[in-house]
Amino acid sequence: MKQLNPSIKHHLIVGILISLWIFIFAFIIKPFDDGTLNFRSWFLISFGFSLLAFLCYATLTVLQKKIYEKMAKWNIGLEVVSIVFFYLIYFIGVYAYYKSPILKGGYRLTEFFSIIFIKVALILTPVVILARRYLIKLIPVKDDILIIRGENRLDDLKIKKTELVCISNAQNYVEIFYTENGKLHSKIIRSSLKKIQKDFNFLLQVHRSHLINPLHFKSWKNQNTVALTQIDLPVSKNYKESLLLL
Repeated sequence: MKQLNPSIKHHLIVGILISLWIFIFAFIIKPFDDGTLNFRSWFLISFGFSLLAFLCYATLTVLQKKIYEKMAKWNIGLEVVSIVFFYLIYFIGVYAYYKSPILKGGYRLTEFFSIIFIKVALILTPVVILARRYLIKLIPVKDDILIIRGENRLDDLKIKKTELVCISNAQNYVEIFYTENGKLHSKIIRSSLKKIQKDFNFLLQVHRSHLINPLHFKSWKNQNTVALTQIDLPVSKNYKESLLLL
């Protein structure tokens, strides 16, 4: 998972679904019934476990949003850590509830983990994973807009990320090639390739004088030349390896 839906609203809905799933599982299926628990006890267990699941997931929702906004990225590692964190605080919460005067549970910590909590985690994990993956599809699709600024006041170019083809060095200037209505255009601004690459790290350097947008890579024309959208560029040996990975 390389994305995260940061919407608190969407994740709280997932929290409610998780809570309902745990209530149904615990109350109807009774996965750890030893024959000594009455209706009131099962209701208290089911309600408490489901409510705590919602509160713990709500806590995760707020924390992951802050982390995502600070780091501006998400990956498998962060996703795994998030789910583990949810289970950690959930385990602490439900065990404290289990040992509280409300339930007066008799299992020790290790027994509670192996007999009760493992079963809850096994039926809950697929739901959590699938729900979080589905939320990615709810992220609004927006066109990425690039604003390339030069040193001069009028050296600004605002285009979509998908329209940018490549940028070439022109002494103290750079020439920006982009498409508009299917035609290739260019604009020269006072800047440097180094600054452009620092500002837009998705660009790939293929030559000391050229940066390309990988979205516009078409094919290799020969060992030292690549074909982009409506333009060909030379490729240096020093940068050839990274381009071969496309």
